[in-house]
Amino acid sequence: MFVIKQNDTLPNLEAQLFDGEGNPLNLDLCGVHFHMSSFGGKIKINRPASITDLEQGRVKVEWQERETSNTGTYKCEFEVNMPDGKIITVPNDGYFLIDIIPELA
Repeated sequence: MFVIKQNDTLPNLEAQLFDGEGNPLNLDLCGVHFHMSSFGGKIKINRPASITDLEQGRVKVEWQERETSNTGTYKCEFEVNMPDGKIITVPNDGYFLIDIIPELA
């Protein structure tokens, strides 16, 4: 689980994306979107993620203002648009969890 304080924009969320067989996804010529929603299904974030290593499937989400303003636990995933038009969602067996914990002041 990734933990960040309410209203913080650091640290960035960094992840390595794997296919269903456990191999790093080659992200050359791919587009990657980051989705984050509440457990009730309300979408909080739906925007592109930055690719930091094409061959090893590494991506980064740099938090923008107000994206961490609401505390709670959220589920998230990365949607990869492959060059041939196919789509793979990572993870394909669940979600990454993000916990936004309250700030003191």
